[in-house]
Amino acid sequence: MSYFLALSKSHGENVLAQYQSLRAEGLLYDVLLEANGTEFPAHKSLLACSSDYFKAMFKDYTKESKANVIHLPTVSATGLQHVLDFIYTSWLSISMETLEETLDAARYLQITEAIKLCSQYIMNNLSPENCIFFANIASHFCLPDAKLAIEKYIISNLWRSLETDFDSVGLLELNLDSMMVVLGSDDIAKVKELSLLTLTLKWLNHDESRLIYGDQLLSHIRYGLVPVEDLTNLYSQSKALQTQDTKSLVLKAVDYHSVDYKQPIEQCKQTTLRSHNTQIILVGGGTANDGLVSTVLTLDFSKGSWKSVKELKSNVQNHCVCVIGNFLYVLGGETPELNDNDAKSATMLVTNRVHRYDPRFNNWKEAAGMLEKRAQFACCVIKHAIFAIGGRSGTGLLHSSVEMYDLNTNKWEKTTELPYKMHGHASTVFNETIYISGGKYVDHRDSSKNLFSYNPLERQWKREAPMTIARFGHQMATVKQTIFTFLGMYEPFCDIEKYDPMQNQWTRLKPLLLDRFCYGIAVMDENILLVGGKKWQDSQEVATQNIIIYDVGSDSWEEAYKLPLPLYGLQCAVLQLTE
Repeated sequence: MSYFLALSKSHGENVLAQYQSLRAEGLLYDVLLEANGTEFPAHKSLLACSSDYFKAMFKDYTKESKANVIHLPTVSATGLQHVLDFIYTSWLSISMETLEETLDAARYLQITEAIKLCSQYIMNNLSPENCIFFANIASHFCLPDAKLAIEKYIISNLWRSLETDFDSVGLLELNLDSMMVVLGSDDIAKVKELSLLTLTLKWLNHDESRLIYGDQLLSHIRYGLVPVEDLTNLYSQSKALQTQDTKSLVLKAVDYHSVDYKQPIEQCKQTTLRSHNTQIILVGGGTANDGLVSTVLTLDFSKGSWKSVKELKSNVQNHCVCVIGNFLYVLGGETPELNDNDAKSATMLVTNRVHRYDPRFNNWKEAAGMLEKRAQFACCVIKHAIFAIGGRSGTGLLHSSVEMYDLNTNKWEKTTELPYKMHGHASTVFNETIYISGGKYVDHRDSSKNLFSYNPLERQWKREAPMTIARFGHQMATVKQTIFTFLGMYEPFCDIEKYDPMQNQWTRLKPLLLDRFCYGIAVMDENILLVGGKKWQDSQEVATQNIIIYDVGSDSWEEAYKLPLPLYGLQCAVLQLTE
């Protein structure tokens, strides 16, 4: 015997519609629900189908199953009215004024679909004015999806709230759990840590019963990001900061600020910016019209947006940059000095000065200077040390010397010299080993193809397989297990190549369509960016504004962004910055 099943999509809706008709006509009621003195007639069968609470209540063995009136003392009449309307119609009336009563009734009576609608209403109607109210509702009624969405909203809009009076937006009324989530966030845009500390102290003092949570909340403050003067002032005025646990964090931050040269190697969560915003920073160089510039630009690679940070006091070219602990170091190079006899002309002087940029406070400090004045040299970082390698001196002579800056001692010291005196070479690091390539040697007119490696533990330079192209003023970069070399000055072709350190072997790659030199280089994930620089156009050197990206995985090039101005002679690095 054959058969088939047929489904009526309208049957369920029709049944519910009939219940609505019975309710409207006052027919077949078999129970009264009472809340705050108000009675609501209803049908047990529909209540049991809509609520686990009523389903359990109306079973044969319960006293309530025989009762004509069910008293609900913990539910308000308004909340019960809204929930019953939902049971009969599938429509839930929600407003800011009745949300708590509706949720209270829905939760008590276990109407899960009504609770979901309330949660969705909250997530769809967030604003700076109501987000604190909604956060407290979501916490009280255990609405995990809404709570997560609200806390993300509060974090992303906290800067707006802090620009106004705390009380006016209800920040001081925020529940403990959400306050903990906000303070524990690793990504809070446009908010200074001092503002978070001030907010936390005011939140604790807003209600004396909260003081027992002081250590728990204050452990999330990143005291190394608070200016030391403000930190010591607040510490002297606030008892909450003087408990044993919190005091130790404050004193650790004061120690961190007191020995600034060690800061890059003393990084921890307490000194880490609350930002996932990694950007490319451009330092030094100049334009054809304005000469060397002091402006320091940053590029948000994900958005393609530009902004400037605090200027470097010295205009510089032929310098080096490196990063340790999210601090940027700018080393050596050439800086202009105005001539006494001609105020409009300047002499380029090679320097040994080192400047350090701290994105936490957007400021520059001068670090210990190198032992030698250097331009057109190379620098690398291995662990807690900066290596300055070769280059051209202030008198025009070339260096074979190599010096190392130890951040633990704040001192430069000489280490193993290069095999040749050289300048215009490039460098990179792979597996704690320095690699330098190309450049020009003393008494040699032509550029070099040589590649050398240096392991600080072995303290000797080793000759490796040479490049296939001689290069000068070029750039190198390491991505994963591969070293890449890019165009240098006055190269007849636009070829690039990669080096496998494990196999000691070079391979030619897809060439650039256009020549380029005096550019900056930065690595973002598996992309290598060549920023600005010069190119040949009509037999003349012309500065360019474009940024081209090399995709390591696909061995392909594309033009991505444009600089705000045509810069050349710049150097680039990657830093974590605040918005």
